[in-house]
Formats: sequence, structure tokens, C-alpha cells
Amino acid sequence: MTRVASEALLEQDLASMKQLRGSLLEGRGLKSRIYTGLTWAMAILASLPLFSVLYMLIAKGGARINLETLTELPPAAFEFGGGIGPAIVGTAVMVAIGSAISIPIGILAAIYLAEVDPYSKLAETARFLAKVLTGFPSILAGVFVYAVLVVAMKSYSAWAGGIALAVLMLPTIILTAEEALKQVPQKMKDAAYGMGCTRAQVVAAVTLPTGMPGVITGVLLAVAGAAGESAPLLFTALFSTYFINGLEGLGQPTASLSILIYNFSGMPYDNQIELAWAASLVLVLIILVFNILARVLGRQKF
Repeated sequence: MTRVASEALLEQDLASMKQLRGSLLEGRGLKSRIYTGLTWAMAILASLPLFSVLYMLIAKGGARINLETLTELPPAAFEFGGGIGPAIVGTAVMVAIGSAISIPIGILAAIYLAEVDPYSKLAETARFLAKVLTGFPSILAGVFVYAVLVVAMKSYSAWAGGIALAVLMLPTIILTAEEALKQVPQKMKDAAYGMGCTRAQVVAAVTLPTGMPGVITGVLLAVAGAAGESAPLLFTALFSTYFINGLEGLGQPTASLSILIYNFSGMPYDNQIELAWAASLVLVLIILVFNILARVLGRQKF
């Protein structure tokens, strides 16, 4: 066979291989585009309930959002105007009480589960109980705090509401903080131990700062969930139409956004129903902001 003939055969083989490769890639590309389209379609379908709720809240509650609505006292029957100011303040105060109780306990528990003695019986039991508590009906937390605190104090109060929220926030903080601390590379800890650091120094200077984005994510998700709770507050904080009056006011019935929505949505007055829509929009925006912050601040940085 001459050299010219062999070169011609080689070029023919290369051309046939390129054609075969192009047809395969074209088939894979078509499948990839179909799967991508189906994924987008399913994502949009799953998002429809969220966007429909947001549209309804903005359409019905957005018209009442103004400074008066956010700061004034709730109106009595047959009154016009008014606002949801005490409910916003009460929600913020009770979530703050719950956070002040659950965040330190949750982070310390997560350090024990992730760093101190992760395979002990006590750690396994605590981890199991935390997982059980994540599925605990929120109303039972309210009943528990009612029996322990409200009956003893003989009054509904912001303290009782905050403690009930702390019970619900605690398992979320423990489990997410434990997972965040476990994600810290072992090499970083070994390097610190190699430099002569103690376990406490490694936890304080390496593990906690490195895993802090994940810990903050768990805290923010727990706060967002607590802000929208209503069932436990029915048994613990009840409701009030007035602002909290100093520290003494924390021992009295306290307003919250979720209970205001529950009360006003069942009234036969247009003014109260409009305020319930406005309170719903405010509550959803608060939860949305906390969830966005959790996503932004929770990004891994190592």
C-alpha cells in the first residue's frame, strides 16, 4: 500500500471517529437538556405554593403596612385604624428570652457531643433525645411549661412564653452546631495540639471560630422557627393589647404576632382582618430575613 493510500485511510478513520463522537455527545447533550428542563419545571412547581402565599400576603396585607400599623395599639371592636405594635415587641422579647436560654446551652451541648466525649453513653442519649425533640409537637411544649411555670406563677407571662420557645429551639441548635463542629478539619486541630494547646484552647481558638458559620446557621433557623410558633404561646403568654411595661411587664400576659393573627382572623370586623393580613406579612418577612441570613452567613469558609 502506498503512503498516499495509507494517509487517505487514516483521514477516513479519523473522520468517522469524529462523527461517532459528535453523535454520542449530541445524544448526551439532549438528555442533559431534558433533565435540566424537568428539574427546573419541578422546582418551579414546588415553589408555586410559596409564591402564591407571598402574593396573597402582599396583595391583602401590604396595603396596611405603614408606621401607624407597626407602632399603634390593636383596635377594639368597631374601631378603625390601630396597629400591631405590641405584638411585634412581644414576639421580639419572647424570642430574645428563648435565645438567651437555648443558645448557650445548645452550643455547650454541641461542644460536648462533637469534641469532648462524642461516643459515650451520655452523648448518645443526649443526641437521641435532641432528635426526638425535633419532632416534638410544639403545643406539648406549651402544655409542659404551663404545668410547670404558669400554674406556679398563677399568671401567663412573657417569661413562660420565652421558656416554651427555648424548649423548641434547643434541639435545632444542638444538632446543627454539632454537625458544624464536626466539619472542622482534623488537621487544624492536630496542628493546634502539636503546638502544645490544651483541649479547651483548641475548642476556643480553632474549633468554634472555624465552625461558627454553621453554628450561626442553626441559631438563625431556630430563631426563625420560634418567631412563627403559636401553639405554645397560647398556653404560656396568652395575649395582651398593650405594650410590655418594663421588667414587671414580663410577668404579665404578652402579645405576639402569631396569636394576634389567630385572634383577629376569626373576628367579623374588616379592620381586624386587615390587621391580621398585615401581621401575617410582617411575620413572613421576619422569618424570610432570618432564613436568608442563615444561608448567607452559613457558607463554608474553610
